Amino acid sequence: MSPNTSKSSAFTLVEVLVVIAIIAILMAILMPALRAARDRGARLHCASNTRTLLVAWFMYAQDHNYRLVNPKVKSEGAIRASNEPLPWVLVPDSSYASLKEKMEAIKKGALFPYVSKSIEVYRCPADQRIRGLLAASYRTYSIIDGAGGGSWPGHVSIQNMTEIKRPAEKYIFVEDYDPRGMNLGSWTMDIAGQAWVDPLALWHGPRTTLGFADLHVELHPWHDNSFIRWCRSGIDQPGSFSFGMRPPEDDRQDLDCMIRYFVRRSP
Repeated sequence: MSPNTSKSSAFTLVEVLVVIAIIAILMAILMPALRAARDRGARLHCASNTRTLLVAWFMYAQDHNYRLVNPKVKSEGAIRASNEPLPWVLVPDSSYASLKEKMEAIKKGALFPYVSKSIEVYRCPADQRIRGLLAASYRTYSIIDGAGGGSWPGHVSIQNMTEIKRPAEKYIFVEDYDPRGMNLGSWTMDIAGQAWVDPLALWHGPRTTLGFADLHVELHPWHDNSFIRWCRSGIDQPGSFSFGMRPPEDDRQDLDCMIRYFVRRSP
């Protein structure tokens, strides 16, 4: 053997295993931090989207003598038949519409010109719904029925922005989750019956982004176990979900809060 020949520089099996173990430890340390950073980014993006929609909602009202935009999401055909004002977004006439068709329907809504014609602001990046043919859903947000909608037992919707008292306390936009595949109608509550009607999306843990009439945005935490379980059941088991839920008397902090700050006039 030549005296100039060097020893092999290959890693031994032990060295390879040590490197793999170190990488695994680093990943275990870094993944929670990366996940937290991603979740924080999604929350900030969602808040920005909600703020953009609030500004669009406000600008629309200014351009229409402070009349509120129609929050009742329907198809173009249904709106023509009912002779209602154009809603803030539309949905396709067919329940078998593709995701692209649903996105195009959003663009036909009354607020689209006020969001710089940006379709991205209608969706929270944390929205995890499957984009299949039937379950496809792009839009995350809804406007509550009390702000320009119809009447339900216990409340009459207001129609003009000047009717909103204490706007910093009154929410307008919510992150909605409709298990039927796309958010239909407007988001509402059974105030007379002291019960939930529609669930809310929980894309940020047990919290939901709310947009208020004074144009500020909050990531609102939920406390009632019955409400959290009900909302999550719509995500986990959409086929068996039932709209409407009256919580137990000792588990209604969230219900009381949302009723208190629901925009409406007493009937």
